[in-house]
Amino acid sequence: MELPKAFYEKYQKLLQEEAEDFFAALTKGRVSKGYRLNPSKPDSFAMLTKYGPTKRRAAPYATNAFLGNVGGKTLLHQAGYVYSQEPSAMIVAATAAIKPGEKVLDLCAAPGGKSTQLAAQLNGEGLLVANEIFPKRAKVLSENIERWGSTNVIVTNHAPNELVTTFSGFFDCVVVDAPCSGEGMFRKDPIAMDQWQADTSLKCATRQKEILTAAVKMLRNGGTLVYSTCTFSPEENEEIISWLVKKYPFTIETIPQKNVAYGRPEWGDGNPDLVKTIRLWPHLNQGEGHFVAKLTFHGENPIVNKKKKDGKTKISKKTSTLLNDFKQKFPLPQNSTLQMFGDYVWAVPQAAPDLTGIKVLRNGVELGVLKKGRMEPSFNLAMTATQQTISAFPILKISYTDWLHYVAGETFTKEGNAGWVLLCVDEVPIGFGKQVQGIVKNFYPKGLRFKGEPLAK
Repeated sequence: MELPKAFYEKYQKLLQEEAEDFFAALTKGRVSKGYRLNPSKPDSFAMLTKYGPTKRRAAPYATNAFLGNVGGKTLLHQAGYVYSQEPSAMIVAATAAIKPGEKVLDLCAAPGGKSTQLAAQLNGEGLLVANEIFPKRAKVLSENIERWGSTNVIVTNHAPNELVTTFSGFFDCVVVDAPCSGEGMFRKDPIAMDQWQADTSLKCATRQKEILTAAVKMLRNGGTLVYSTCTFSPEENEEIISWLVKKYPFTIETIPQKNVAYGRPEWGDGNPDLVKTIRLWPHLNQGEGHFVAKLTFHGENPIVNKKKKDGKTKISKKTSTLLNDFKQKFPLPQNSTLQMFGDYVWAVPQAAPDLTGIKVLRNGVELGVLKKGRMEPSFNLAMTATQQTISAFPILKISYTDWLHYVAGETFTKEGNAGWVLLCVDEVPIGFGKQVQGIVKNFYPKGLRFKGEPLAK
């Protein structure tokens, strides 16, 4: 891999005696891969041992995280037990250190690595709004949130400034993993290197300031802003933080991480607190490279007190009866309100404000859909089964071979006539099926179907 000449000259000057080790890591080093385990899933560690990689090493910057690779078409990935994520990227949500019950915004969220990590920290309490500006990426984000199974996540599709009217002064924490020049992805993604130009960082910095201007307006007084990039550029890192603390009432906080590198005050405006920020370098630390800063907001933003509406579709007496019957069979998410959107029934987080005018792709948990006088449970509801709730579901245990048929969209045989059941491979919930006279009818979402491979250990 040959680095761009302007990039080489820039970092030769900045890093001096470190430069050659840095260039060698970028051009000759191995790409780091990692994954995180979903702690809320039933028997997650036991299932990781049975169906995941046989050899595991802990990843350095997050809990329940490991070095290695888990394929996207494996049982554990499809069931939301693991999320594949580059190791250094895990430091962003770890830095946020969210507490259950808080209201959190992941402003540039796709494809969902940070959001699933933040959702795990919330543990079903409070609210996470995961936003992505680009529709296709927002769809991928929504699918990853669905598999993860969190019940208190809303997925939106907006430019950051379009969210301010609804969420002014609303959040305890806003995470901005900003679009950047992607220098930390060079050895992982050659396209990022090919697209790099000498002025790329300056162009990105302009966009980052626009995003942060919106982000600041959505923080409560005393709230936390976590800013990060996957680039090495001072223009997008120390200089951005220097601009931020000069323009707004922020203090830079210490991040309690060991075995990391730190920000360089001389690469910003000389503010000594810039050393509290963290830099991950491929020649010094595990991973491809990242920058992260944690700041506390000391300003006042107007709070929008919009009255929350009860639902989009009025629930008839007949529908209410169907919902009551449904609730008798399936455990529903806590701290949520039932709302109908057309024929679809959702459990909307109680902590959510009125979202009128907001493009919402996922509004909590899709419970099911009304069809011809009956209600069919959704794949989303199946993914919410946790160690605590799974025993309340009607369960049918199936084999790994049955799972291969299921994800391919095929029916399979299993003696019994139980009706709607949560299908589980061992303790791994994989979706709903309808068992009728020994045949399990397939309700795996058509858009997710694929041809899997036999389990190899």
